[in-house]
Amino acid sequence: MYHKTTLDNGVRIVTEKLPQFYSVSMSIWVNVGSRDERASEMGYTHFIEHMLFKGTEHRSALDIAKELDAVGGFANAFTTKEQMCLHAKVLDTHLPLVVDILSDIFLNSVFDPDEIDRERQVILQEISMVEDTPDDYIHVLHQERYWQSNPLGSPIYGTAESVGDATRDRLLDYMRSTFHPSEVVVAAAGNVDHERFVALVAKRMADFNGARLKPQRRPPQNHHVVEIIPKSLEQVHLCLGWRGCSNLDDRRFACHLVNVLLGGSMSSRLFQEIREKRALAYSVYSFVNSHVDTGMMGIYAGTGVGQIQETLDIIKQELERLAAKPIGDAELRAAKEHFKGSMYLNAESNDSRMHRLAKNEFLFGRYVPFEEVENKVEATTSEAIQDWFRSAFSKQDLALVLLGPMEPGSVDIGHYL
Repeated sequence: MYHKTTLDNGVRIVTEKLPQFYSVSMSIWVNVGSRDERASEMGYTHFIEHMLFKGTEHRSALDIAKELDAVGGFANAFTTKEQMCLHAKVLDTHLPLVVDILSDIFLNSVFDPDEIDRERQVILQEISMVEDTPDDYIHVLHQERYWQSNPLGSPIYGTAESVGDATRDRLLDYMRSTFHPSEVVVAAAGNVDHERFVALVAKRMADFNGARLKPQRRPPQNHHVVEIIPKSLEQVHLCLGWRGCSNLDDRRFACHLVNVLLGGSMSSRLFQEIREKRALAYSVYSFVNSHVDTGMMGIYAGTGVGQIQETLDIIKQELERLAAKPIGDAELRAAKEHFKGSMYLNAESNDSRMHRLAKNEFLFGRYVPFEEVENKVEATTSEAIQDWFRSAFSKQDLALVLLGPMEPGSVDIGHYL
């Protein structure tokens, strides 16, 4: 059962009681992410996320770890383009403890200068790790080029320069200027009583305040880019992207069904053609990156230099087929069942349901029943899917980036784009 309470300062508290669970997943979300940063602040939200676990006025970093370990719980955090989240999971009997710990690190972290310098080195190693992982790094490079001149295209972790320049005063000033109570959602899913949870959270969060609201987000422009980035690797990693769907797009279910059909499953068209039938790649898939006001659909593949042309030709062929031919009943039915199956299987995790509560609160301001989503998926026709794809896919709005042991002009990709 779903409940929502808004505190006087604007902090929203949402819960979903699942009495069959022995645990509770709790989180504190802030509707602030890397896209809200100025160029001089790149990576600050992510840096703050790291620092929140490095000690408070009442607990050291070791104390935080020991208290959670002592009850068999765990905590973690992450930053996305649009949100930062602290989350933890414990047995339901230890809910007061986890509320106290997460509230403490959110409200009372000290940002010790020595800890900042140590964590700076950790983040710089994280940046290096991504750059040394080409199947991850290609997505960073692709977004930088597709959404250039907009913070949505910047890497979440920032750059070595911006992280190197971050100081205690700059991090705290950024936090005070963007972490406004009206941008905060506290969510819990599992064996949780709403009124008791509200009382626990309100005791700690009711006096939380913020100086001002974060700046208005600026939607990005999509850029047509074709670029080969030479790097000494064993494979060529390619990322192709075009306009996708936003999280509020009325036609987003057509977009997500295209993803399932194209490369979002083991029976998808690209997986079968590129990997299973021709053995051109081990990893090939399509993806959807959706945000509140924009989105991208794309394709990734990692293949050998000698196979890149054939791989691109197959991708081109499958995209043209999707635009030209209606999807058959059997393939459409399988895609819908895949989508619904994934949704309901995820619903068996209270971690997933906690995430879903917060995301729906930010996007829609309400709980979205699973049945509502299922009905919209079922109502999506083959014609609607094809119409959406034809309207979204355009060669003038396409970005292709290749990373690997190639030189510009070494592969004929002009005919492709």
